[in-house]
Amino acid sequence: MLDRDEPEHIRMLRQTLASFVEREMPHDLAQRWDSGETPLDRTFIKKLAALDLTGLTVPAEYGGSGIDLRACLVTLEVLAARSTGAATLYQMATLFGGTHIVEMGSEEQKRKLLPRVVSGDLLVATGLSEPDVGADLASVKTRVRRDGDNLVVAGAKRWCTGAGKADLIWTLCNSDPDGARHRNLTIVLVPVDAPGVVLEEQKTMGNHGPGTYDVTFQDVTLPVSALLGGEHCWNNGWSQLLNTGLDLERIVSAVQALGVARAAVEATWQYAQERVQFGKPICTIQSIRHMLADVQTKLHSCTIMVDRVAALLERNEPSPVETAMAKLYVCETARNIALTCQTVMGAYGYAVEYNVERYVRDALLMPIAGGSSAIMKNNITNWMGLPR
Repeated sequence: MLDRDEPEHIRMLRQTLASFVEREMPHDLAQRWDSGETPLDRTFIKKLAALDLTGLTVPAEYGGSGIDLRACLVTLEVLAARSTGAATLYQMATLFGGTHIVEMGSEEQKRKLLPRVVSGDLLVATGLSEPDVGADLASVKTRVRRDGDNLVVAGAKRWCTGAGKADLIWTLCNSDPDGARHRNLTIVLVPVDAPGVVLEEQKTMGNHGPGTYDVTFQDVTLPVSALLGGEHCWNNGWSQLLNTGLDLERIVSAVQALGVARAAVEATWQYAQERVQFGKPICTIQSIRHMLADVQTKLHSCTIMVDRVAALLERNEPSPVETAMAKLYVCETARNIALTCQTVMGAYGYAVEYNVERYVRDALLMPIAGGSSAIMKNNITNWMGLPR
């Protein structure tokens, strides 16, 4: 791997993570998580908590390590290089749990929930998409209404990754059907074990382990304290989503894609030196060398882009255009890298006992998760002021 311009504490973190991955996430375990032979559960998150890695998005006053977004994203990238399922659990704790609550939660919610993030006892899934709503999130049909001192949530969400492992679902709801678009949305923290919450797992090609679920809310009754941010955030969900939620979801997809791409390149680089044909390693064949040069170059460009956006977010500088660009380019390029690596490995890249097969399946998700590539292109041109 080419050198990255990172501070010393991040270099030390990478060393700690490398040891953790080899000890707690060997390749055969990652394969068993993917196949379902071994469950991927919160025991894994508790191990990360023991290393203080779940507190990287939580201020010290709530028991965390102090906010270090760069360290959190580096951890996510390294975990994704071995298992996207494990990385997803980590982001459910630190980002969908920690960051969302820090940025949008009420003081009461922060005091109650953030210590559980730090200890590895809180996982949060996101409920955004619905059976008839994908990119057009302002059109969600899941309803939340007031009933005295309670809230009642009714509707359905789709593609809730990790909902079966989660404690809470961060749920975008329509709170005023007759209200103005973008001013009639509210975010509710729905406990997965609340009466009326029904989960149905969906089978997917990749990112196995956390599972992906359809979630139905059958008149789920909750206290008003379940409103993310408190009562004053009623009908303010769209503003909350734009301020933190979508930027975060985009960079998470890009970082995971970078991890998968790096793993694919490293595995294929090694394979090309070990695989012998016609009496010599295939890395000596010019066409193979050219493919390897291409994936290394693309990987380096993805790394630069992710590091740039991470630095912007770390400085709290608004960066929707660059975040969308990173999501678009890195996720599309990671898919291309994985497929090229599979080509280099030939039949071995198609066999399930070799990791590259799994990397391909996981890479195919990345241009879809967190907003499709087409939506990213629309966002980039719109936000850069191109006339419609």
